[in-house]
Amino acid sequence: MGVLENKVALITGGARGIGRAIALAFASEGAHVAFSDIQLVGAADEVVDLIRVKGVKAMALQSDVRDFASAQSVVDAVIKEYQRIDILVNNAGITRDNLLLRMTEEDWDVVIDTNLKGSFNYCRAVSRYMVSQREGKIINISSVVGLIGNPGQVNYSASKAGVIGLTKTLAKELASRNIQVNAVAPGFVETAMTEKLTPQQREALLNIIPMKRTAKPEEIASVVVFLVSPAARYITGQVLCVDGGIAI
Repeated sequence: MGVLENKVALITGGARGIGRAIALAFASEGAHVAFSDIQLVGAADEVVDLIRVKGVKAMALQSDVRDFASAQSVVDAVIKEYQRIDILVNNAGITRDNLLLRMTEEDWDVVIDTNLKGSFNYCRAVSRYMVSQREGKIINISSVVGLIGNPGQVNYSASKAGVIGLTKTLAKELASRNIQVNAVAPGFVETAMTEKLTPQQREALLNIIPMKRTAKPEEIASVVVFLVSPAARYITGQVLCVDGGIAI
């Protein structure tokens, strides 16, 4: 019996990377999992199959998190299928890195709209159902750079700092309805992006991490599982860094 048995979870950006790891971790703990992604390709089908192998239900839906109507459509579809949503994880995010003097307005807008507005859209769409249920868990995936900044990522850092502000305020708004809202701030995680680093770039990266290694997506997922489990029912409005010590 898993700690999330028969719970219904919705994850944005669930086809790859951290979102995929969270989806599989939830399924391993007994949750039925729905996830959205901007493109439903082979990766999404694979995740659905891996979830169902664990003996729980799965569904994948296409969604552009920047559009509220799209977010509402996904949430309504999950409610229609499962009659409730117990857990929301806002994971979908992108980067468009450049120094401020070279950054275009489009690079700024698309990152803010995806990472910050996308989280707002899904929180807004899910909240009314959770308020009606009088329970729920919302986890927003922020980033350590939302706390400490990072040259070349003024748009990404601002979006992830905004996610922290959204998390803290929404936690206060929803606490009386037995809904906990928390954020996880990963550091550098082994993803397709970090796999492309040159040996010199990787060495420079590891030099700023006290633990001298990057995280595995599963290490982020295990923290998210904790925050949505009964063990964390008195935790809300918090930002939990999973960064190997970068933000110390």
